[in-house]
Amino acid sequence: MTVDLLCMGEPMLEFNQLPPLPDGSRHYLEGHGGDTSNAAIAAARQGARVGMIAAVGRDMPGDSFIELWTQEGVDTSTVVRSDRAQTGVYFVTHDSGGHHFLHYRAGSAASLFGVGDVPEAAIASARMLYVSGISQGISAPACDAVFAAIDCARRHGVSVAYDTNYRPRLWPPARAAATMHAAMGSVDYALPGIEDVRVLTGLTEPEAMLDFYLRLGPKVVVLKMGEDGTWLATPNRRVRVPAFPVKAVDATGAGDTFCGSFLARILAGDGAEDAVRYASVAAALKCTGYGAVEPIPISDAVRAALR
Repeated sequence: MTVDLLCMGEPMLEFNQLPPLPDGSRHYLEGHGGDTSNAAIAAARQGARVGMIAAVGRDMPGDSFIELWTQEGVDTSTVVRSDRAQTGVYFVTHDSGGHHFLHYRAGSAASLFGVGDVPEAAIASARMLYVSGISQGISAPACDAVFAAIDCARRHGVSVAYDTNYRPRLWPPARAAATMHAAMGSVDYALPGIEDVRVLTGLTEPEAMLDFYLRLGPKVVVLKMGEDGTWLATPNRRVRVPAFPVKAVDATGAGDTFCGSFLARILAGDGAEDAVRYASVAAALKCTGYGAVEPIPISDAVRAALR
């Protein structure tokens, strides 16, 4: 399968906390997560030809991901199956402050993915590479592998997109900022989240954040602000797109759905503003259900909501 979009990063089996039953007992919905995997599925559901660059164990979670990606039409030819490490797992809990994550990823198959595992021929034949801060933060080998993949993409004229997705449990802000800012100097599309940017740069105003990332080198900066909408900026223009109103129950994976949907529409030929409006609706619709993957909408649902 020839793919347009290659998403590189860490898949993790998900257990998402459901509302308590009348007797007070807690139950968890088993699903799939991992930011770039979520984005890959979102892009595939919008009609893009997508592949994953990842590593999973030869275990039940790894088998489950291969089955999921196959069902979603995501190419798995660049997925490494490891005999020496397991697939990571995480839990999602919910309270009045939002959703919270508890990850078990140390020594996972994805964290052992290194420069030697980077599929250069596949990247060279794609149209776009998508990576994130999590892709780099999980380990030193994975960080180096992302830089190698970005370098390969640049050498072959392949566009690169990057989402910050800062996770403080993975690395301290100073090291994360230095790594992410270095990577941003070689990407075409910067897709930071506003909370990440506050930590990584110390900036508080969206306009200043847009200026900061444009100076790093990306041609397009998309600042995701959740319920406050999205800022889109290029060197010549900037526009704020409001969030699409829904009754949200779980925001897990909303940013990933936004990124995958945005990149799918860019690859389909949409202008950046139209792609942001589309992605904003897709991300909002995702929040109406529990779990990172199951509620990701298909393109027909997004277009219906847009109308």
